[in-house]
Amino acid sequence: MVHLAAVPAEVTAVQTARLFVDMVFKHHGMPFDIVSDRDPRFTARFWQEVLTLLGIQLSMSTANHPQTDGQTERVNRVLGDLLKS
Repeated sequence: MVHLAAVPAEVTAVQTARLFVDMVFKHHGMPFDIVSDRDPRFTARFWQEVLTLLGIQLSMSTANHPQTDGQTERVNRVLGDLLKS
């Protein structure tokens, strides 16, 4: 499942956490784990603390991992196509 949000070019860890709670938690409940592509917004100290307090395990994907890279690439391709149309 993918959730997309229009955000400014620069997004803080606090804004990212709020988006997550507003867009994911409200609809699906709190996850047990999150897989991240090592984006600095997910590795920031504040975000790590939020996840720890909520008891969420953050799993970092590995570079060139076909399963996670493929999912991300498909979402990016579909989003790009939607924005062009």
